Amino acid sequence: MWQWFNKNHRLITVVVGIIVVAGLVLLWQKNATSSATVVGYSSTTVKARVTAILEEGNVTLGERTQNYQVLSVELLEGQQAGQSYELQYGKYQLLSDDYQLRVGDKVLVNLEDMGDGSYAVYFIDHVRTNALLILLLVFIVTGIAMSGWKGVSSMISMALSILVMLAYIIPQIIAGKDPITVSLIGSFVFLALTQYLVFGWTLKTHIALGGITFAVLVTDLISVLFVNWAHLNGAGDESAMYLIQMGNGLDIRKLLIAGIFIGTLGVMDDLVIGQTSAVIELYRGNPHMSFARRFRSAMEIGQDHVGATVNTLILAYLGATLSMIVLYTISNVDLGVLVNINYIAEEIVRSLVGTIGLFLAVPFTTLLACWAVDDEARLAKLVHIFGPLINMGGAHAGHHHE
Repeated sequence: MWQWFNKNHRLITVVVGIIVVAGLVLLWQKNATSSATVVGYSSTTVKARVTAILEEGNVTLGERTQNYQVLSVELLEGQQAGQSYELQYGKYQLLSDDYQLRVGDKVLVNLEDMGDGSYAVYFIDHVRTNALLILLLVFIVTGIAMSGWKGVSSMISMALSILVMLAYIIPQIIAGKDPITVSLIGSFVFLALTQYLVFGWTLKTHIALGGITFAVLVTDLISVLFVNWAHLNGAGDESAMYLIQMGNGLDIRKLLIAGIFIGTLGVMDDLVIGQTSAVIELYRGNPHMSFARRFRSAMEIGQDHVGATVNTLILAYLGATLSMIVLYTISNVDLGVLVNINYIAEEIVRSLVGTIGLFLAVPFTTLLACWAVDDEARLAKLVHIFGPLINMGGAHAGHHHE
């Protein structure tokens, strides 16, 4: 089985890529169609284009002076598409930035029925689609240029993860299924599929999946324990509060737990794959190295990787909460009070639980990989079942187990 899979690995990856892209396009169209059905004579967010600048000036709101504009905008979607309205930009509301709109710019506006047959539009945000698409294109080109075919596989794997999230995990959660169970199943599915796409049907892939599965289960258990112990309710951000107000029966606390281990999964994936590769390369370089020496050498690599990854995680979480921390610091909130605020406590638990998962993933994966390659007879049996150590992609194999 694995011989056929690895021989046709690129073809399979391309086919999966086509299916994934088609799935994402269908989801996009379905979302666009469902959004169009709700646009009508109620308060609705739609896209609009600036067609003229009618007035510009300065206005003082509270203690802040800012530029404002009065614009003519044409709605681009919904039942009022093609009609023009006057938009007050920054005249009666504080702006979080100093961007000035120009003719041709696209914005998101709220279309509101005034009750007398007329409508008003209110600025919501900028349309950033073009900038984001260009950034995505740069990301894809850079990734492929750096990693070659593995870069292509990685991009398809990323798209597959998004598809599973949008097509399975989120719909199941909205339908009332347990967020933790759904996230575990969905994550394992896209994790396994993406590993096979990138690394083929190899022993390396299966060792990594074993390490990731162990670490994810432990992380999930720790998340449940400390979210409950710390009395976190998942309502630490604005989106969660909206979900609560919608009264749709979603368990926000379980949603928080699911988010913690999904957020950690990407970093853990990278760490575990790196650790598995380290052990395999040590084995390929010296197949006769003792179990203890190979384990110690691999752990030296893993400890360095963990140290850098932990810093990455902590800095990422600190960066995400920077505005909140600055706000509380300016307000002279006591540190003892600050760490007990729900939103801050959620981020602390999120970062520490994720880091604990990484700490446990490294020795377990190293132990599993070292055990797999330590005995030649055992390795031969494992290779027969789970495929070669690595997918040589048609290159000359340097060892008979490859």
